[in-house]
Amino acid sequence: MRSIAVCPLSKLDGTLKNTGANRLISLLSDATAFERPTNITPANHLSLSFNDITTSRTGLVSPSKQHVSDLIDFASRWDWTTPLLIHCWAGISRSPAAAAIVVLALKPDQDENALAAKLRNLAPAATPNIKMIEIADHLLERDGRFTSAMKNIGRGEEAFEGKPFSLEF
Repeated sequence: MRSIAVCPLSKLDGTLKNTGANRLISLLSDATAFERPTNITPANHLSLSFNDITTSRTGLVSPSKQHVSDLIDFASRWDWTTPLLIHCWAGISRSPAAAAIVVLALKPDQDENALAAKLRNLAPAATPNIKMIEIADHLLERDGRFTSAMKNIGRGEEAFEGKPFSLEF
Protein backbone atom coordinates (compact mmCIF):
# COMPACT_ATOMS: atom_id res chain seq x y z
CA MET A 1 0.00 0.00 0.00
CA ARG A 2 1.31 3.45 -0.93
CA SER A 3 0.79 6.42 1.36
CA ILE A 4 0.72 10.16 0.75
CA ALA A 5 0.79 12.28 3.90
CA VAL A 6 -0.73 15.77 3.73
CA CYS A 7 -0.30 18.56 6.24
CA PRO A 8 -0.13 22.31 6.77
CA LEU A 9 3.26 24.02 7.04
CA SER A 10 2.87 24.38 10.82
CA LYS A 11 2.72 20.57 11.19
CA LEU A 12 5.51 19.73 8.72
CA ASP A 13 8.23 18.72 11.18
CA GLY A 14 5.94 16.52 13.26
CA THR A 15 4.39 14.90 10.19
CA LEU A 16 7.83 14.17 8.71
CA LYS A 17 8.83 12.51 11.98
CA ASN A 18 5.57 10.58 12.39
CA THR A 19 5.45 9.25 8.82
CA GLY A 20 9.12 8.65 8.10
CA ALA A 21 8.67 10.37 4.73
CA ASN A 22 11.88 11.21 2.92
CA ARG A 23 10.31 12.76 -0.19
CA LEU A 24 8.61 16.16 0.07
CA ILE A 25 6.48 18.43 -2.09
CA SER A 26 6.07 22.04 -0.92
CA LEU A 27 3.29 24.16 -2.43
CA LEU A 28 3.75 27.70 -1.16
CA SER A 29 3.63 31.24 -2.49
CA ASP A 30 6.83 33.15 -3.18
CA ALA A 31 6.12 35.30 -0.13
CA THR A 32 6.26 32.36 2.29
CA ALA A 33 9.60 31.88 4.02
CA PHE A 34 10.60 28.23 3.92
CA GLU A 35 13.74 26.19 4.44
CA ARG A 36 13.90 22.60 3.31
CA PRO A 37 14.11 20.27 6.32
CA THR A 38 17.65 18.99 6.77
CA ASN A 39 16.59 15.33 6.53
CA ILE A 40 15.18 15.88 3.02
CA THR A 41 17.81 15.94 0.28
CA PRO A 42 17.48 18.49 -2.54
CA ALA A 43 16.82 15.64 -5.01
CA ASN A 44 13.88 14.48 -2.85
CA HIS A 45 12.24 17.90 -2.59
CA LEU A 46 9.99 19.63 -5.09
CA SER A 47 9.08 23.22 -4.32
CA LEU A 48 6.34 24.79 -6.45
CA SER A 49 5.61 28.48 -5.93
CA PHE A 50 2.09 29.68 -6.62
CA ASN A 51 -0.77 31.25 -4.72
CA ASP A 52 -3.85 29.42 -3.55
CA ILE A 53 -6.17 31.00 -6.10
CA THR A 54 -8.47 29.57 -8.72
CA THR A 55 -8.67 32.52 -11.13
CA SER A 56 -6.04 34.97 -12.31
CA ARG A 57 -5.45 37.96 -10.04
CA THR A 58 -3.00 40.79 -10.55
CA GLY A 59 0.18 40.32 -8.56
CA LEU A 60 -0.51 36.67 -7.72
CA VAL A 61 0.62 33.46 -9.39
CA SER A 62 -2.09 31.02 -10.46
CA PRO A 63 -1.55 27.28 -10.57
CA SER A 64 -0.39 26.44 -14.09
CA LYS A 65 -0.04 23.49 -16.42
CA GLN A 66 3.72 23.61 -15.75
CA HIS A 67 3.17 23.39 -11.96
CA VAL A 68 0.90 20.37 -12.31
CA SER A 69 3.19 18.72 -14.87
CA ASP A 70 6.16 19.20 -12.54
CA LEU A 71 4.14 17.70 -9.67
CA ILE A 72 3.25 14.62 -11.72
CA ASP A 73 6.81 14.21 -13.03
CA PHE A 74 8.30 14.42 -9.53
CA ALA A 75 5.76 11.99 -8.09
CA SER A 76 6.37 9.52 -10.91
CA ARG A 77 9.98 9.16 -9.71
CA TRP A 78 8.84 8.21 -6.17
CA ASP A 79 10.02 4.70 -5.27
CA TRP A 80 7.16 4.14 -2.77
CA THR A 81 9.45 2.75 -0.07
CA THR A 82 8.45 5.53 2.34
CA PRO A 83 5.46 7.86 2.32
CA LEU A 84 5.44 10.95 0.13
CA LEU A 85 4.64 14.12 2.11
CA ILE A 86 2.83 17.03 0.50
CA HIS A 87 2.26 20.31 2.33
CA CYS A 88 1.03 23.80 1.65
CA TRP A 89 0.38 26.75 3.95
CA ALA A 90 -2.89 25.54 5.50
CA GLY A 91 -3.16 21.93 4.30
CA ILE A 92 -6.67 22.61 3.00
CA SER A 93 -6.53 23.43 -0.70
CA ARG A 94 -3.27 23.00 -2.63
CA SER A 95 -1.88 19.95 -0.83
CA PRO A 96 -5.11 17.88 -0.83
CA ALA A 97 -5.50 18.69 -4.54
CA ALA A 98 -1.91 17.62 -5.18
CA ALA A 99 -2.38 14.37 -3.25
CA ALA A 100 -5.46 13.46 -5.32
CA ILE A 101 -3.62 14.35 -8.54
CA VAL A 102 -0.68 12.13 -7.58
CA VAL A 103 -3.00 9.20 -6.83
CA LEU A 104 -4.67 9.44 -10.23
CA ALA A 105 -1.36 9.95 -12.02
CA LEU A 106 0.28 6.93 -10.40
CA LYS A 107 -2.75 4.66 -10.26
CA PRO A 108 -4.98 5.68 -13.17
CA ASP A 109 -7.51 2.89 -12.55
CA GLN A 110 -8.83 4.79 -9.51
CA ASP A 111 -12.46 5.93 -9.63
CA GLU A 112 -12.63 9.72 -9.32
CA ASN A 113 -15.80 9.74 -7.20
CA ALA A 114 -14.44 7.13 -4.78
CA LEU A 115 -11.20 9.10 -4.48
CA ALA A 116 -13.07 12.34 -3.80
CA ALA A 117 -15.25 10.65 -1.16
CA LYS A 118 -12.16 9.13 0.48
CA LEU A 119 -10.48 12.55 0.54
CA ARG A 120 -13.58 14.14 2.13
CA ASN A 121 -13.72 11.40 4.77
CA LEU A 122 -10.04 11.77 5.67
CA ALA A 123 -9.99 15.57 5.52
CA PRO A 124 -13.33 17.19 6.39
CA ALA A 125 -11.82 20.69 6.01
CA ALA A 126 -10.29 20.01 2.58
CA THR A 127 -11.39 22.16 -0.32
CA PRO A 128 -9.04 21.01 -3.09
CA ASN A 129 -7.84 23.81 -5.35
CA ILE A 130 -10.17 23.40 -8.32
CA LYS A 131 -7.80 25.09 -10.78
CA MET A 132 -5.16 22.45 -10.04
CA ILE A 133 -7.81 19.75 -10.40
CA GLU A 134 -9.02 21.11 -13.75
CA ILE A 135 -5.48 21.23 -15.12
CA ALA A 136 -4.78 17.67 -13.94
CA ASP A 137 -8.11 16.48 -15.34
CA HIS A 138 -6.94 17.64 -18.77
CA LEU A 139 -3.34 16.35 -18.43
CA LEU A 140 -4.49 12.95 -17.16
CA GLU A 141 -7.26 12.71 -19.77
CA ARG A 142 -10.04 12.21 -17.21
CA ASP A 143 -12.65 13.85 -19.48
CA GLY A 144 -14.06 16.11 -16.76
CA ARG A 145 -14.72 13.27 -14.31
CA PHE A 146 -12.00 14.37 -11.87
CA THR A 147 -13.21 17.97 -11.83
CA SER A 148 -16.82 16.89 -11.40
CA ALA A 149 -15.99 14.50 -8.54
CA MET A 150 -14.04 17.16 -6.63
CA LYS A 151 -16.74 19.79 -7.18
CA ASN A 152 -19.34 17.30 -5.91
CA ILE A 153 -17.70 16.98 -2.48
CA GLY A 154 -18.14 20.74 -2.07
CA ARG A 155 -16.39 23.11 0.24
CA GLY A 156 -14.87 21.60 3.34
CA GLU A 157 -15.64 22.51 6.94
CA GLU A 158 -14.46 25.91 8.13
CA ALA A 159 -10.97 25.65 9.58
CA PHE A 160 -7.88 27.81 10.00
CA GLU A 161 -5.78 24.85 8.86
CA GLY A 162 -6.31 21.23 8.03
CA LYS A 163 -5.28 18.32 10.21
CA PRO A 164 -2.57 16.02 8.89
CA PHE A 165 -3.88 12.91 7.16
CA SER A 166 -2.61 10.03 5.03
CA LEU A 167 -4.17 9.03 1.75
CA GLU A 168 -3.43 5.37 1.06
CA PHE A 169 -3.88 3.79 -2.31
